[in-house]
Amino acid sequence: MQTPLVSIIIPTYKREWSYLGRAVRSVLEQTYKEIECIVVDDSPADYPLREENIANVRAAAGADPRLKLLVNETNMGGSLARNRGLDSARGEFVSFLDDDDEYCPEKIEHQVAFMLEQGCDLSLENMTMYSASGAVVDVREYRDIESFDNGYLLRYHLMKHLTGTPTFMFRAEALRRIGGFDDARMGQEFYLMLKSIESGLKIAYYPVFDVKIYKHADGGISQGRNKIDGENALYGFKKRYFPRLERRERMFIRFRHYAVMVVAYMRNRRPFSAAGAAVCAFASSPLDFVREVFGFAARIARRKDRSRA
Repeated sequence: MQTPLVSIIIPTYKREWSYLGRAVRSVLEQTYKEIECIVVDDSPADYPLREENIANVRAAAGADPRLKLLVNETNMGGSLARNRGLDSARGEFVSFLDDDDEYCPEKIEHQVAFMLEQGCDLSLENMTMYSASGAVVDVREYRDIESFDNGYLLRYHLMKHLTGTPTFMFRAEALRRIGGFDDARMGQEFYLMLKSIESGLKIAYYPVFDVKIYKHADGGISQGRNKIDGENALYGFKKRYFPRLERRERMFIRFRHYAVMVVAYMRNRRPFSAAGAAVCAFASSPLDFVREVFGFAARIARRKDRSRA
């Protein structure tokens, strides 16, 4: 088996070392050893724990030279921080990890072998989402993909989102060719996948659970008012594609938007707005409402069974 170098980029923003250190360890302890781990510190200068994090990363890099640190003078945001890591990456393949999540030990080994076998530009895997207490709260998998034709993938992505940045692995040359991440405040991974599809990259799906995502109620960028505004903006963006979609596909996109808004409103303690969004979700597509509610419960149950096995 070939052993190409893989660059794993971890942008970090105002995150405690207990989380960031776990993410870094999950990379350095991969069974696949031909890696470099690039931490991009994007915290503001006045973040109280910044110097502690920088010192901890440098100490870890002293013990393992595969670990590298980039420190931004000013906050760039997640997209541009990842792009800065990409600019410094030497690997033939590039993967990403958020600073509070982790890889399973064989993630890189599995995905490199799959990329070489498929000859693809981009692959994605499944991921499991956990609460802070360790309970499974959601699962993202794509067992219903029927084709990897980019036209089909475009419609699928607009409806169901082929996302989860930590599940992505790119050929570095292909990612640089399409310009890396766009400077978007919300939905960075959605726009990156959309650009990958529309640029004609060869995309493949490896159906394993090698990524653990943790949900925190810490007021991060994906929560609060930012989440509400971001989801509304994303829905407005998707409407540009409606003339190219079938009626059934448009119905699902409307349903999904309002279903996501239910969660966003509840997290913002706006129960009446959440109730209104739930009514809109049901009215948009009663069939999808029922299917997705029962499908969500089934996915969680399957994942819990696999975790216990």
